Amino acid sequence: MPAVPDHATLTRALRDHPRFADLGDDELRPMAVKGLAHDHFRVGTRGWVLRVPKQSQFALSAADNLCYQAACFERVSTSGHAPELAAVLPPDQRLPMGALAVREIVGRPPRLPDDLPALATAMARVHGLPVPEADARAPLADHTDAVAGALAEIEAQAAYLEVADLDPAARAEIADELAWARDFAARGSGRHQPVRLVLTDTHPGNFLIDADGRAVIVDLEKALYGSPGTDLAHATLYSSTTWDPDTHADLSVGQLGAYYRHYLEIVGPELAARIRPWLVAMRRITFLRAITWCVMWSVEHRRAARADAGASGRDWSAENTDPALIAHVADRVGEYLRPATLRRMRAEWRKAPGLDAELGD
Repeated sequence: MPAVPDHATLTRALRDHPRFADLGDDELRPMAVKGLAHDHFRVGTRGWVLRVPKQSQFALSAADNLCYQAACFERVSTSGHAPELAAVLPPDQRLPMGALAVREIVGRPPRLPDDLPALATAMARVHGLPVPEADARAPLADHTDAVAGALAEIEAQAAYLEVADLDPAARAEIADELAWARDFAARGSGRHQPVRLVLTDTHPGNFLIDADGRAVIVDLEKALYGSPGTDLAHATLYSSTTWDPDTHADLSVGQLGAYYRHYLEIVGPELAARIRPWLVAMRRITFLRAITWCVMWSVEHRRAARADAGASGRDWSAENTDPALIAHVADRVGEYLRPATLRRMRAEWRKAPGLDAELGD
C-alpha cells in the first residue's frame, strides 16, 4: 500500500486548494493514530483536520474511495452531528490516495453509559434527514433490502472462515448465527424496513462529545442508505463498546433497553412503530457483520508478511500502521472470537429476559 506522504508533500498539496493557499510550512501537526485506514493532521490553529487515507476498507480505487468519503461528510454533516467538509484533494502522484480536509471537532470521548442518550440523539438526527430518490443516492451504497445488503458483506467476510484458525466451538457459534441470518434474509424481511441515511460504523470511539454535550461522529467513511437498526446496534454491541480503551464499557440489557427507548422517543411514533420490530434482528445481523470482519482481519493480518499481502486492496500490516495499534486490534479480535465471548454476546437475544423484552416486542 502507498505510504502516507511526508509533511512537506502534504503541505504543498493542501496549498493547491484556495482555502489553504497561505498555509505555513510548519502548520500541519500529526494527530494520534486510532484507526486502521487513515492518518490525521491538525491544520495549525485554523480549525481543520487533514484526513489522509492509507487504504480503502471497501477495497475501492483511490478516486472512488475519496469520492465516497466526501459524500459521507457532505450528507451527514447537514444533521449537525458530523464535521463540515472543507476541501477534497484528489489522488495524484503526491497523494496516491488523495485527502480530505474537514472541520476539527473539539471534544472528549463518550463516557458509557452516561452518553448513550447523546449517541442515540445523533443517530436519530441523521436518520431523520430527507432520503433522496433512488437515482440520486450514489455514490453511497443503497440497501433498499437492508438484510440482503448487510448479508452480502457478511458472506464475503464469512468466506474467510474456511481458512481461519478458530476454536471449533467459536466456529459453531458463528455458523449457527449465519444459518439464522440466511433463513431470515431468504424470507425477504429486509424489504419491509424503513430506509434512511445511516452511519454504519458507529462504535463509540468514532464519536466525540463537544462542550454542549452533542455527539459528533468524526470517523466517517461507510455511510449508506439502509436500516437505522444497524447504527443503533453497532454503537452498543460488546465488540464495539470494548473496542476503544477510551470508551470501554460493558453494558447491561437494561442499559441497552433505555438507550433504544430514548432513540424511539426522539424519532417520533411513526418511525418508531416501523423500526421497532426489526431492532433485535438487525442487532443480530450487525453482530455477524462485526464478527465476520474479525475473522477476515485475522486471516489477512496473518498474510500481511507474505507475498500475497495487500491482494485484497487492504493492508493491515504493522509496516502500514502503528505496530501498537495493530497489537491492540489483534488483542480485541482474539477476544471477540473466543467461544465464551461469542456466547456472551449472543445471550442478548438467546436468553430470557433479553433485549426483546426490554423493547416490548
